[in-house]
Amino acid sequence: MSRGWSRLALQTRLIVAFVGILVGAVAVTWLVSTLAGPPLFRRRLAGSGSLPAGTLHRAEDAFRAASLIEVLIVAGIALVLIVVVSTLTSRSILASLSRFVTAAEGVAAGDYGVRVPNQLAGRELDTVAAAFNDMAERVQNVEATRRRLLADLAHEMATPLANLDGYLEGVEDGVVSLDTRLIGVLRGQVARLTRLTDDIHAVSAADEGRLELHRSRIAAGAIVHAAAESVRPAFADKHVRLEVQADDALVDGDVEVDRERLVQVITNLLNNALRHTPPGGEVGIRVERRREAVQIVVRDTGEGIAAEHLPHVFERFYRAHPAGDTGGSGIGLTISRAIVAAHGGRISVDSDGPGRGTEVRIVLPRAP
Repeated sequence: MSRGWSRLALQTRLIVAFVGILVGAVAVTWLVSTLAGPPLFRRRLAGSGSLPAGTLHRAEDAFRAASLIEVLIVAGIALVLIVVVSTLTSRSILASLSRFVTAAEGVAAGDYGVRVPNQLAGRELDTVAAAFNDMAERVQNVEATRRRLLADLAHEMATPLANLDGYLEGVEDGVVSLDTRLIGVLRGQVARLTRLTDDIHAVSAADEGRLELHRSRIAAGAIVHAAAESVRPAFADKHVRLEVQADDALVDGDVEVDRERLVQVITNLLNNALRHTPPGGEVGIRVERRREAVQIVVRDTGEGIAAEHLPHVFERFYRAHPAGDTGGSGIGLTISRAIVAAHGGRISVDSDGPGRGTEVRIVLPRAP
């Protein structure tokens, strides 16, 4: 029965439901007027003495008949009102639902910009409309990211693959000799593709909440020193000075973090600063301790970032200096933000403009 009921149209179900209520109300009214009405009527008349005893039964019969007629008249009027109200209500609801259906069909067909208007048939449907629009917007953003990701992946993979193909074709044609130098070049291109794959995997894991963190209490200064020591040789090779101010943050475990992940973030920031700082420049990293937070600041004297690029620096594959980029995958800051966010912190980038350096600030909550 429930399956058959669910197959009925909304308007039909409303009418049937209201008619059922009406039938119940009419039955109760008729029973009351039939069983309780006449005795009450008789006592009232007997007490008043206004009618002869012989006419009392006829008066009761007349009372029952009049009551039945009144009930039938009220029931007829109520039935008409039920049909009218049910029709108007169901049309309003169905019109609103048709907008949901149209919007859902549009999303299913790939039109992620479709939205359901507000001010529908009630607050509940408006709430559903707002939830649907929020979902559609999220889907639209995900689809835009997916398309951009595919395009960027194709672009990022094109250069190393073209280089590999060119060198291999040269070896096959006998134009290029497969010597130690060429093997090193080929390995370098493979390493670039491997690094790109690892970076994409890390970002996807963070976005999907699959980023595993092994937290422990540690001094923020220890993390900074570990990251700085790992990149010192590269700084020395490029003749860029690396200054670390973190000794005062070595005294206790002021943060509860995944050490390896945070070292990865800071190492990435230092390498990024090194890439965009010319020889003779300087990169500084310091730890600032606050009452409820620990801040790690990386500042360089490099190329800087124009104001119009700052809102986009955390986007995947976005490069503020595409012409001068030297090997970064373009998602290092995206990975860094995901890792910092997983620790309950935040990361920001600031710059006074081209040629005036860049500052990256990480804020982490202090360990309780």
